[in-house]
Amino acid sequence: MKYSTEDVLNALSQVNYPDSGKDLVGLNMIESLKIDGHKISFTIMLPSANSPFKNSLKKAATQAIQAQVGAEAEVEIEFLSRVSFGRVNIESAKVLPGVKNIIAIASGKGGVGKSTVASNLAVALVQGGAKVGLIDADIFGPSQPKMLGVEDERPKVMKIDGRNRIEPVMAHGIKLMSIGFFANPEDALVWRGPMATSALKQFINDGLWGNLDYLLIDLPPGTSDVHLTIVQEVPVTGAVIVSTPQDVALADAIKGINMFRGDKINVPILGLIENMAWFTPAELPDNKYFIFGEGGCKRLSERLNVPFLGEIPIVQSIRENGDKGTPSALDTASITGIAFSNLAEQVAHRVAERNATAPATEKVEITNTTGCAAH
Repeated sequence: MKYSTEDVLNALSQVNYPDSGKDLVGLNMIESLKIDGHKISFTIMLPSANSPFKNSLKKAATQAIQAQVGAEAEVEIEFLSRVSFGRVNIESAKVLPGVKNIIAIASGKGGVGKSTVASNLAVALVQGGAKVGLIDADIFGPSQPKMLGVEDERPKVMKIDGRNRIEPVMAHGIKLMSIGFFANPEDALVWRGPMATSALKQFINDGLWGNLDYLLIDLPPGTSDVHLTIVQEVPVTGAVIVSTPQDVALADAIKGINMFRGDKINVPILGLIENMAWFTPAELPDNKYFIFGEGGCKRLSERLNVPFLGEIPIVQSIRENGDKGTPSALDTASITGIAFSNLAEQVAHRVAERNATAPATEKVEITNTTGCAAH
């Protein structure tokens, strides 16, 4: 019996990528398909190198082919990883030309651990083989230099082609830019909106970011000029919303989600992260205490039809590591390290899914003094 490419692809279209509800063919994950007699070989392109789904995908794909194409088929699968991009004309982009995906990390209110999640997510993405940058756009409370252990570092400024350019600070494999590098850590930053947005524009336009798979932008809490500046300056691939499970935080998270999803901005929501999902004391690692309520973000994600990216527990080491500048995600065997590794996989997958199924992003353009429109 002679197998056809169409038969094999039809079989693989019945295999969904875990937790997505979308199939491998529809997500453009199948490449280099070859058929030689009974031998069928192809590559599955994963969103991250350390995907935990390799074994399950190999088993499911093999079973689907043998069930629908032929029981005697010999299936050989190679796994590779590549980060897709969701930008229009990335090769000729004038702003951040080497950056494939720009991800906004936002929260409706302060105190939910957004910056902690952003720094650990960046570390976990690097551990998955990605090239990652991080802009600390929380202008009035820049905390990334401390949490990444580079408080005493300063970005280098160099003149290139007659223009001053800023080289980000390297921290745990992450290219980092923060207003915290340019101010005394003990001084309050009392800036008007235009001053804050001007600094942010300089980070974006004058930073030597080079080639990145992901540029994470740690936004201030709430909705402000900074959020609008970001979507005007760069084409944002998608937004990630961080919240705790308590009702007060969720009410503000809804506002953040609606801001990005509104017609005036129209930035896709990659998903919702539940931080401080439960408390686990170090001496009782199997115990869970739901201090802020249980499952609030998951229920909200279902109600608003946005992906649920995962839960991050409260453990003492997260605070300790943040204070020491050694993010918990560095310890991949710890409970938090595993949680952030799973989170990075989910974010990478949602970016890949968004890039495979949705139009490329462009910047938001102001159309009048009271609103804006996305093109």
